[in-house]
Amino acid sequence: MTHEPSASPLILGGAPTPRAALPQLPPLALYIHIPWCVRKCPYCDFNSHAASPTLPEEEYVDALLADLDLELHAVYGRALSSIFFGGGTPSLFSAQALGRLLKGVEQRIPFAGDIEITLEANPGTFEQEKFTAYRALGINRLSIGIQSFQEQKLKALGRIHNGDEAVRAAGMARQAGFDNFNLDLMHGLPDQSLDDALDDLRQAIAMKPTHLSWYQLTLEPNTVFWNQPPVLPEDDTLWDIQEAGQALLAEHGYAQYEVSAYAQPGRAARHNLNYWSFGDFIGIGAGAHGKLSHPDGRIQRTWKTRLPKDYLNPAKPFKAGEKTLGNDELPFEFLMNALRLTDGVDAALFAERTGLDLASLAEGRRQAEQSGLLQVEPSRLAATARGQLFLNDLLQYFLI
Repeated sequence: MTHEPSASPLILGGAPTPRAALPQLPPLALYIHIPWCVRKCPYCDFNSHAASPTLPEEEYVDALLADLDLELHAVYGRALSSIFFGGGTPSLFSAQALGRLLKGVEQRIPFAGDIEITLEANPGTFEQEKFTAYRALGINRLSIGIQSFQEQKLKALGRIHNGDEAVRAAGMARQAGFDNFNLDLMHGLPDQSLDDALDDLRQAIAMKPTHLSWYQLTLEPNTVFWNQPPVLPEDDTLWDIQEAGQALLAEHGYAQYEVSAYAQPGRAARHNLNYWSFGDFIGIGAGAHGKLSHPDGRIQRTWKTRLPKDYLNPAKPFKAGEKTLGNDELPFEFLMNALRLTDGVDAALFAERTGLDLASLAEGRRQAEQSGLLQVEPSRLAATARGQLFLNDLLQYFLI
């Protein structure tokens, strides 16, 4: 059951606060999910499925555009600020298929002049001709899933590439015309030492990416690793890796702007910044999620049918469910994203994006500040360094 916005006034250390119509709608992004991989990795809990020898590219592009058509009522004349192809492994799709898709999207929603279009890719799928063609389509950012450069670690993670292919992938990306790319790198891998982790990080930095996503391996439910857990480093080693790695990244000009995101100046991922600042995004594709705001103040989350065979079945709906966020849920929803940012957000953004008065956060802010998890800064909402480490504990102060 969904909650109508007027049915649940927020009470968080003060008088009931009605939700106002939004003064302006947030920026709009588009997430496109391509659910197929060459092989499912044992740590992966994303909606990904092992690909058959022939992918249903044409049928899937048709379905994506039909899915998008059903979301157009909530666009309200906005242009797309970013597009992100995630997966799965979107680079399994041909440039021809992605080109037809992008053309269809632009016919339906205008692109901002400086739109950021990111494609996730894995080294084992790199072909120079294909990636040159991707760049010609207007895709202007890559996110390359390296995870590690060490053969033993890559095998343990079930990756299909080796260290040499990872290095070559960055060179091929540059040769294809990509001057803006992210490398995905994990630490805290099975039997990984501090030296192992720093060696991986140094190799990644040597490739001169504009952005690094550097994050700790976690064991997630419904994965092979959850049921057959590998031996992971001790907590003291994990802490040493985190501290030494952050210092190394800072030394080479990569500023941390989010829990696991580091970028050269001006190269933060705009698509992800939109998520973390509670912007809007349409989600299309099997298992994709979306979040859309309406002028009357309603904010809805949607999610699509997960299994590709069901998503491609004309007899079944694309949308698996939707929920209108109640006033009591919005503080947590907003802060769950905004407090991931190292510098937080302007406090005024809370009212702008939720329609709720900033004063409704007063009691939660007071308690979080006293606990040392939230910065004492009236004009901003930002976690302290300790709050970044214990984000779940910080967010508890804003649960109703």
